[in-house]
Amino acid sequence: MRSRYTAFVAGDARYLAETWHPGTRPDDLDLDPVRRWSGLEIVAVDGGGPQDSRGTVEFRASWRHGSERGVLHERSRFVRQSGRWWYVDGNVR
Repeated sequence: MRSRYTAFVAGDARYLAETWHPGTRPDDLDLDPVRRWSGLEIVAVDGGGPQDSRGTVEFRASWRHGSERGVLHERSRFVRQSGRWWYVDGNVR
């Protein structure tokens, strides 16, 4: 989760695509170059341990876009396949 947040901060669409499960990954990732991410708070984690094949991460990510500010609050689902974790999807709250 933290590496994906860092990719959003850096505008690294390639990394985001590489860590997104192929079954749910969009064809195109259009990142807003004006939106600035300014903080990540992990709210809750369920699963995702060494023996788990699934996990969820609830987080809040602060952003600003010009003079506008906001928080993205999401519960993200991940799966472990082929020895690595993949982002599947998220439920925005």
